[in-house]
Amino acid sequence: MKLFYTFFIKLYVLGIRLASLYNDKAKKWIEGRRDQDESWPPEQADKTRWIWLHAASLGEFEQGRPLIEAFKQTYPDQKILLTFFSPSGYEIRKDYPLADQIAYLPADTPKNVSRFLDGLSISIAVFIKYEFWFNYISQLLQRNIPLIFVSSRFTPNQFFFSSYGKWFLNKLQGVSCFYVQDRSSEELLRQHGISQVMVTGDTRFDRVVSLAQKTDSFPKIEAFINGRKVLVFGSTWPEDETHLFEAMKQVPDKYCILLAPHETHEKRIRSIESTLTLSHQRYSSSSLSSDSRILIIDTIGILSQLYQYADFAFVGGGFGKSIHNIQEPVAFGCPVIIGPHYSKFIEAVELIQAGGVRAVANGAQLADAINDFIYKPDLLNRASAICIEYARQNTGATQSIMTSIEDFMHS
Repeated sequence: MKLFYTFFIKLYVLGIRLASLYNDKAKKWIEGRRDQDESWPPEQADKTRWIWLHAASLGEFEQGRPLIEAFKQTYPDQKILLTFFSPSGYEIRKDYPLADQIAYLPADTPKNVSRFLDGLSISIAVFIKYEFWFNYISQLLQRNIPLIFVSSRFTPNQFFFSSYGKWFLNKLQGVSCFYVQDRSSEELLRQHGISQVMVTGDTRFDRVVSLAQKTDSFPKIEAFINGRKVLVFGSTWPEDETHLFEAMKQVPDKYCILLAPHETHEKRIRSIESTLTLSHQRYSSSSLSSDSRILIIDTIGILSQLYQYADFAFVGGGFGKSIHNIQEPVAFGCPVIIGPHYSKFIEAVELIQAGGVRAVANGAQLADAINDFIYKPDLLNRASAICIEYARQNTGATQSIMTSIEDFMHS
């Protein structure tokens, strides 16, 4: 099975190489790793100790960011190595100032892993959420490097809990500790012979609550809002917008809408503009008029701060594969509406039960949810209070993890 796994990884890389002929993201995946191979390891890498954090993409980076800050403060004599699997994470955070070295994670073959780890003196490796790479795990354990997983969730349908995944499960039993989001993940791991597990919650709540406590101001957006109530439609995809654009027609004039699609390239923005029937502008315009109803956020990196202006929000992805991050609006006390595909996110499940989040299955239900939040202020205020309290109760994961790993760092 181990040989088959490595063979599959090589096939996967071949597939990306072929896709890179016509897909820009795949091209960056290949070229970024090729350029990195020529200059690896970093200069003087063998003369210092490294704390290595690995994130698949941007969302996982945000989960790991509070840990990076804590490591930097607690162990200032060690350097931070930050790696990404996806170009969408690397390209956006390649200049992140708290990391001493930012790199792509080479494909998970034994040769690549050896070359990547050789010459680095790693104090601890931190894999965020779901980054289960067999050859990396194997070599880290062989080199007696502490390895932890943070903000992870486990479900019975994951392949290493199946009869054909035991070879991988056996390797996971050597991990130093799993810091998981919920009790069900802890119980599942213990049922399969993994006792080195601790429920700490999701480190991303530490990040979003911190952001909510020190907001930036956006004068252009404030001029556009001009005293109106605000709806934020965040991280939307075409599947979401099919329902949203119809529902927004009934939103009263006293509301304006900040529309932040998940993708902001020119073709995508033009497609949105061609579909909208309400008056709209782009955020990138030199000046904004409060006469328009919709402001299209055609840039990345500011959505998390826009929820400070929202009376309530819709977070996209749920009418496609799965919802995007709802923790950011929740930290601002912003009630959220989401589509039907949310089961992978414990905060969505719990907040739906509590009343801070509304899940809808179609356009009619979406319109009803919007109307409820607009015309039932008591309902809106109660949902907002639920969100604030939920965020408050779910902070502290970073400190719990940092306290727990002291023994690993000094071993």
